[in-house]
This record gives sequence, structure tokens and C-alpha cells, in this order.
Amino acid sequence: MKYIEPISAIMTTDIIALNRDDDLETAEMLFKRNKIRHIPVVKEGVVIGMLSYSDLLRISFADAVDETETEVDTLVYNMFTIDQVMAKNIVTVDSTATIKEVAKILATREFHALPVVDNGILVGIVTTTDLINYLLRQL
Repeated sequence: MKYIEPISAIMTTDIIALNRDDDLETAEMLFKRNKIRHIPVVKEGVVIGMLSYSDLLRISFADAVDETETEVDTLVYNMFTIDQVMAKNIVTVDSTATIKEVAKILATREFHALPVVDNGILVGIVTTTDLINYLLRQL
């Protein structure tokens, strides 16, 4: 029987997170600067939500304007809070969950990232891209 590695072997531990009091402009800047698509929202290290770049696109023109044109997005972003836009019913996994278990969750749900939580505290994030890269290394 082949050993199935824990998700901790492939998860991202250099976590970029937001607080519910941060603004959506900050979120957009983090998405673009770090070339990421999902950001956990935390309160004192505990995950309370997940914001995806798709969430921002639903309420703004984030990809429709030049990076120097921020007035339109600023107006839209001032109408909403992170708390209003983020997903709140978050599925999390423990760092000891197997890669196979996480792959099953991501394959059957409508999201592409999972916060990794140990003892209630955010320790990482795993995305479908992490899983694809893992599979590519196996070939």
C-alpha cells in the first residue's frame, strides 16, 4: 500500500490573511501583488471566513480596468466590507489530513482552497493548484 502524505507536505505555510476590519482595496492589492486567488479572513488567528478573488470580481471591475485606474473600484469597495463579501461557512482541514482526503473535498465542493487549522489556529492553506503541482511531481 502506498503511503499517502499529510496535507502539511504540500500546503502553503507563508500565509497571507485578512482581518474582517481590513478594506477591500487592501484585499485586491494582496491578491494582485502576491498572485494569489484565496485569502483566509481571521480574528486572532482563528479562521472566520475566506475571500476569493472571484468574490471581488463579482462586485467590482477589478480586472476590467488598468492597474492605475482605481477610482471605480474604490467607489464599489467602499460600499461593501470584507465581512459582507467573504464566504462564512468555511470547511477546514487539520494538517494531518491526507492529501487524498483533501483532494476528495476539493473535488466534490464548489471551492478551490481550504484553510489548514490545528487546534483552532490557522497554520496553512491548500489549493487545487497545490494538489495539481503535487500530482505533476509524482509523474
